[in-house]
Amino acid sequence: MNAAIGLASMASACVLSAAATPALRRLALRWNLSDRPGGHKAHDHPTPYLGGPAIVLGTVVPTAAALGLADLRITAIVLAAMAIAALGLIDDIASLPVVTRLTVESVAAGGVVLSGVHVTVTGQWVDGLITVMWIVVMTNSFNLLDNMDGALGTVTAVTAAFLAAAALMSDRPAFAVLLGALALSCLGFLAHNWPPARIFMGDSGSLFIGFTLTCSSVAVETGRAAGTTAAGLLLWTFVAVVDTGVVLVSRIRAGRSPLSGGTDHLSHRLRRMGLGSRAVPAALGAVAAVPGALCLAIAVGWVPALAAAIVTGGVATLLIGLLQGMPAYAPAGPVDNLAKITERRR
Repeated sequence: MNAAIGLASMASACVLSAAATPALRRLALRWNLSDRPGGHKAHDHPTPYLGGPAIVLGTVVPTAAALGLADLRITAIVLAAMAIAALGLIDDIASLPVVTRLTVESVAAGGVVLSGVHVTVTGQWVDGLITVMWIVVMTNSFNLLDNMDGALGTVTAVTAAFLAAAALMSDRPAFAVLLGALALSCLGFLAHNWPPARIFMGDSGSLFIGFTLTCSSVAVETGRAAGTTAAGLLLWTFVAVVDTGVVLVSRIRAGRSPLSGGTDHLSHRLRRMGLGSRAVPAALGAVAAVPGALCLAIAVGWVPALAAAIVTGGVATLLIGLLQGMPAYAPAGPVDNLAKITERRR
């Protein structure tokens, strides 16, 4: 594979995703696959949620065309991610039990680990178990981040772009192609998902994104020292880690089920701080760019990996704690009108 083929495949990812999304939207409307207002959901009109397959199509087809089946790790990640997307699509249509979801995700993650993608912590078999747990947890954390128009698509586009650059710097060009395709596929989808969204990605898209990003970040960090691995894994997933931490702590403190839905995510808190519906995904994308740039600085030796891991963990903990001071469950007022946010709430 030469550079021209790689660049062409990544560019086609954006075109495929952008072109497929309107067709999938029409199909979702015809089949009545729409997310309807009510309960903890704040959008005010039914919105189709079949956008995930467009992201999958835009990522998988160009990657397969450019790379084929030459790299076992890429093949394992793509096939497992497609299985996860199918799981999400079924869950979009008919809600699945949590145990079923976690079981399928664990099996898919195990297949990726067997292909050679795993963290290096102890140097023993337990590293595979740690990797499976990390992939499953972060897949669902990215899924939770899909709670407002444009939020997850923007974070993914930024993170995948930086991770693609890191893959090139680590002499892993195949992963650069996969991640570049994912980033541009999300950009194509954002043309239809930017506030006010005309379509949602649904679980099929958010689970696919979470699984692909997490597995790819592990692959890029595979074989490195423990400190470098810890820094990389935390930095590549920083926004999702903070968002999940904020939500879990808030719900436990409020006596709510951690699995319940609610308008208590980072995006909702940014709205309560006064940011507009389009400024929120832009702000989340800017936040995602900081750890991405820091990872590149680690790769070129400008920043010590262990120090970056410690500081990043401290910053994440601090943010989770500070954001608890913002009321998350108060009724919406004239200014804090979350009904203007058109995305389903988790």
